[in-house]
Amino acid sequence: MPKMKTHRASAKRFKRTGKGGLKRHHAYTSHRFHGKTIKQRRQLRKAGMVSSSDMKRIKQMLSQMK
Repeated sequence: MPKMKTHRASAKRFKRTGKGGLKRHHAYTSHRFHGKTIKQRRQLRKAGMVSSSDMKRIKQMLSQMK
């Protein structure tokens, strides 16, 4: 059986944290900021965490990643 390959698109979008969680970037950050409040824009700057319901699926895609 060959090795499982890392899903390269996922590897570029998610980073592991020290405790084994996964960081992600927020959506809705590329344009049309005039329709968003200052608070919303500020909060979108920070990285978010992957939800527990998506964790298993994403970890499987990143299985070969250190």
